[in-house]
Amino acid sequence: MLEHHPLLPVLRLGALAALLALSSGCAERRSPPGDATQLAIRFAYQDRVADAVSMVAVEEGFFRDEGLDVKPLVFSSGPACSETLLSGSADIGTMGDTTAVIAVARSPVKIIASHGGGEHRHRIIVAADSPIRSPADLAGRSIAVKKGTSTYGGLLAWADSLGLDLSKVKVTDMRPEDMADALLSGAIDAIVASEPTPSIVEERGGRELATLGGLGNTYPILLVARDEFLADHDEAVRRFLRAMDRAASFIADHPEEAAAIVARKTGLSQATTERAMTYHYYGLQLDDTAMASLQKIADFLVAQKTLDSPPSLPVAVDDRYLPEAR
Repeated sequence: MLEHHPLLPVLRLGALAALLALSSGCAERRSPPGDATQLAIRFAYQDRVADAVSMVAVEEGFFRDEGLDVKPLVFSSGPACSETLLSGSADIGTMGDTTAVIAVARSPVKIIASHGGGEHRHRIIVAADSPIRSPADLAGRSIAVKKGTSTYGGLLAWADSLGLDLSKVKVTDMRPEDMADALLSGAIDAIVASEPTPSIVEERGGRELATLGGLGNTYPILLVARDEFLADHDEAVRRFLRAMDRAASFIADHPEEAAAIVARKTGLSQATTERAMTYHYYGLQLDDTAMASLQKIADFLVAQKTLDSPPSLPVAVDDRYLPEAR
């Protein structure tokens, strides 16, 4: 009879192995290329006021509403987001213009949108009782900045526009979160940073010396994605940008509620957050002004020998997803 056939145990084991393999395959199934359903997107963004759109999109569930499973990876600077993206540990990342231009010039990534910015969001702060009253007074002094950021690129351009020789200034690489204590203790003479750091330092006894505005640069915050991800997930990228666009509209329509979200995620007070956000604009775009800012910073990075040649922006920018995202 069949129950006593000598091959039955082998057949049973084979069937069990096949069933387990099938189950395992189902558990590990990835969405096919172009399918946004249940797609996990690794999103590297910053816990900075400039990245308010990203924070609101995550906290308000706008990605989830688009059928996306977004995995937040939160950092304190654009270069950290860029490093995560370029290493393959993230699919989409946010960063300032300087970091983004360097990334697209050297790696297989594309700029797909800007979601905010602000001409005066980078500011130079000194202690309230400091004898430094003009940019020329910085000669022979020390100034802290996070190198490799859009703030650093802006500082170089600002100094160049004024004829200020930074070789005569001690420029120290420092994390924004360490700047207030360093300045107010007298360890350094000035800081240059993006919001909310300047507002925080002002509250503790700092004074604005200058902003990095007036240079024809709006310092856009940019969304950068890996080429490989873009090639496989057109629809997911459109849904991702729709969620970001919805978050930008939320900030415009509910500024106090949006500021409360940012305050909660950054640990800032509501008042400081609201003040810092006034130095920004928020919206999904890649308009002529943003493109001109990118070209300007690209040309400047070449002049500074940071890049050998500027990236071709028509190649480095992929804005085909934007029309359907808004």
